[in-house]
Amino acid sequence: MHVPATLVRGGTSKCWLFDESSLPTTIDSAPAELEGLLVSAYGAADPVQLDGVGGATPTTSKAAVVRRAVTGDVDVEYLFGQVGIGVGRVEWGSNCGNCATAIALWAVTRGIVPVNGDATRVRLRNVNTGAVLEAVVDTAGGRVHEFGDQTVPGTRAGGVAVGLTFLDPAGRSTGSVMPTGRVVDELIFAGRPVTASLIDAGAPVALLDAAEVGCTGAETIAEMRDLVAPLRAVRGRAADLMGLTGPGTDPGDAIPKIGLVGEPRGYRSSLGDEIDRADHDVSVRMLSMNSPHPAIGLTSAVGVAVAALQEKSVVHEVATASGQTVRIGTPAGVVEVTCTDLVGAVPRRVTVRRAARILCEADLLVPDLATA
Repeated sequence: MHVPATLVRGGTSKCWLFDESSLPTTIDSAPAELEGLLVSAYGAADPVQLDGVGGATPTTSKAAVVRRAVTGDVDVEYLFGQVGIGVGRVEWGSNCGNCATAIALWAVTRGIVPVNGDATRVRLRNVNTGAVLEAVVDTAGGRVHEFGDQTVPGTRAGGVAVGLTFLDPAGRSTGSVMPTGRVVDELIFAGRPVTASLIDAGAPVALLDAAEVGCTGAETIAEMRDLVAPLRAVRGRAADLMGLTGPGTDPGDAIPKIGLVGEPRGYRSSLGDEIDRADHDVSVRMLSMNSPHPAIGLTSAVGVAVAALQEKSVVHEVATASGQTVRIGTPAGVVEVTCTDLVGAVPRRVTVRRAARILCEADLLVPDLATA
C-alpha cells in the first residue's frame, strides 16, 4: 500500500503528517485501522524501528493525521499519535505542541490557509484533547518560505518562525487546572514522601520538588536515566489522583507528563552552551514516554508556566520569577513561555516561540494490513 506523507520538523521534534483525504480510513471512523497503519509504517514493534520510518526516539516517533476543519472556528483539525518504540501501539491520549507548529507551516504550504501578508494566522484543534491553538507563521513578503533562521533550544538549525499560542489550556483533560483541588499533593518517590503539584494545563503534568528526592532539577540526560523507574512509579499514582485512570489501571506512557523542578543553577546545555543561573527562572527535567526528554515538550512547558502562577506550587516556590513570563532551564537550553489574558491565576493564552521546516514529501510503502 502506498501512503503519501510529509516529514516536518517542528521545534525539537520530527513528525510525519498524513492528509486524512489520502488515507484509507478517517480520524473518526476506524481508529484501530489507523493505529495498525502507523504501527506498520513506523516499524513500531522494533526498538530501533529499522524497517519503518520511525525515528526510534520519543521526539522523532510522532505522527499526525490532518484535515481541513469541518467547523468554522478553526482552520485545521489534527489527531496526534505518539507511536510506540519497541511496542506495537500508538498513544492517543495527548497533544504535541511541536507537531502543531509543524502542522501550521504545512497548512500554509498546502494552501489550506491562504497566505495573509507578512504573518499568516492558523487556528488548529487537537482532536485528542479538544485543545485549540493559534499559530502565526512567518510569511514575510507575502509568500511561503521553505527555510528560515529562527532557532529553538535543542538545535542550531534554523527554520521558519512560528509563534504558537495555546488558547484556554487549563483543564482540557480533567476539567480543572488543579484536578485534585489542591495546589500540592504528597506522593511517594522511592519510598520517601515528596511534594508535587499536579497541574492540567497544556497537558496533565506531575511536577515534583527535586530537592526532596535528592536532586537539583538540573540533572544531565544520563543522570535522568537512573531516575526513570522511580518516576514511572510516581506517575502511576499521579494518574490516579488526577482522575486519568482508575486504581490499578495502566496509565499508558503519554500522560500525565512527569518531571523534576528546582531552583535555577548554572549548567552546560546539550549543545555545549554555558547557561548561567541568571539566564533562567526554574530548572526542569521531564520524561517523555519513559525516557528523559532532551528539552521539554511544549505541553509540559505550558504546565510549568501555569504552575508558576499558582501560589505555593512547587514551581512557584523555587522559581526566581513567577510572573507572566517564565524562563525554563532545560537540558537543551532556555525555553521562554508567556502567559497572558489572566483570569485570576489562570491564563487564557500561553505562547511559545518555535520554528518549523518541511523536510520531505514521501510515498511510504506500507504492508497491506489485510495480508501483513
